[in-house]
Amino acid sequence: MKLQLKYDINVTFKSVLEEQLNKLAIPYKINGFGEVEFLQPVNMKKMEELTILLSTYGISIINDHKTQLVQKIKDTINGMINSNETITQNFSDYLAERLGYSYAYLSNLFSENTYSSIENFTIITKIDKAKELLTTESLTLTEVAFQLGYSSVAHLSRQFKKTTGITPTLFQKIIAQRKALTN
Repeated sequence: MKLQLKYDINVTFKSVLEEQLNKLAIPYKINGFGEVEFLQPVNMKKMEELTILLSTYGISIINDHKTQLVQKIKDTINGMINSNETITQNFSDYLAERLGYSYAYLSNLFSENTYSSIENFTIITKIDKAKELLTTESLTLTEVAFQLGYSSVAHLSRQFKKTTGITPTLFQKIIAQRKALTN
């Protein structure tokens, strides 16, 4: 017997974080994706314990300002893609306004640290979300394109094929064949 699971990575992350902070009795406030504010000073021993506890889940604490900002860029993009929030303004303006830096600065910093552009990261993240939606939801390709903010199904299909090497339709057929073989 096989069990198919669906989960929200943001909810999972938040639950793990809350569980570990509560275990160590550290008073905190979660400010958003990947950012925690300690409500009281935390000693080094507890920080070391927290680092070890979180590392078992693949979560690491970022201490460098530039690395933190790159992570905030990624978190903002992930949050935008995983939410049902409709963004009416230009994406670069949205990102700059949300993070409080010019888009040019954010773009240069991101490229220097990841060796990829914000645009490429966004496309890859959207395609990953499209694959998730196509495998776990009973949505049409049109609905997936709309949910991810694509201007058309053709635009999504071009980016999907460019990123994965196959069309979304072929991807759906492959997933359906795999499911049929395992049942």
